Amino acid sequence: MPLPDLVLDWYIHNKRDLPWRRPGTTPWGVLVSEFMLQQTPVARVEPVWLAWMAAWPTPSALAAASRADVLRAWGKLGYPRRALRLHAAAAAIAEQHGDVVPSDVDALEALPGVGSYTARAVAAFGYGLRCPVVDTNVRRVVARAVHGAGDAGAARVKADLVDVDALLPADDATAATISIGLMELGALVCTARAPRCEACPAREVCAWEANGRPDYAGPRKPVQGFAGTDRQVRGRLLDVLRAAPDPVDRAALDAVWSDAGQRDRCLHSLLVDGLAEQRDDGRFALPA
Repeated sequence: MPLPDLVLDWYIHNKRDLPWRRPGTTPWGVLVSEFMLQQTPVARVEPVWLAWMAAWPTPSALAAASRADVLRAWGKLGYPRRALRLHAAAAAIAEQHGDVVPSDVDALEALPGVGSYTARAVAAFGYGLRCPVVDTNVRRVVARAVHGAGDAGAARVKADLVDVDALLPADDATAATISIGLMELGALVCTARAPRCEACPAREVCAWEANGRPDYAGPRKPVQGFAGTDRQVRGRLLDVLRAAPDPVDRAALDAVWSDAGQRDRCLHSLLVDGLAEQRDDGRFALPA
């Protein structure tokens, strides 16, 4: 059986029950999930996504919310600039597309904060269209099953899309399901560090398996730490602002981190990024 058919059958019987995949989820719900899932585990995203969709079920509903409310709802997902980009994308959809998320990849890429991957994911997973979707998991599955390599190495945007496109049938719905199946297979079975080859539906056609599973010898993306980084400091400063119903004095922010130089640098970056603002009286708050 060809690789796409194996992946399709496996996905139908083994897919995770994630709320943004359930029947009735709108393309807007898919777009929100894709923003939230960037560099963030599924388990952390699920409760926030559910609350978010209950509060703002349409782009116009989110666009009408204040940036402060959006940042509070984003909570501890991390990389909070994503929240402001999603807020801006919602406004663009409401104003330029009649409150309907576009299905065209070019129109999606024209939205604030929407890159090639997210645009293609919305087209495929939100609208069920035949549209190659390539993330790290998909690249790894293709590198192993098709090319016999231990991992994918550096991204090759055009070549990666060609590789995945070659696996998709002409039928929109089937192609969209295979696209998400490739992603799920990479996330759950064909993992980077400890692939579960004995449980892989593609084992019989996998070129990597046939090659004896050679080790990947190329460069690996370094794992980023968190403790003591500017990301941690920015997060603590934002925690203070999110928890406060009113603007706070500088002393409340100074108390969260002892290194004054790093703390000042991080506070300045929050102001520059539009994630915080300083009021006329010198106090600090989330943006209005």
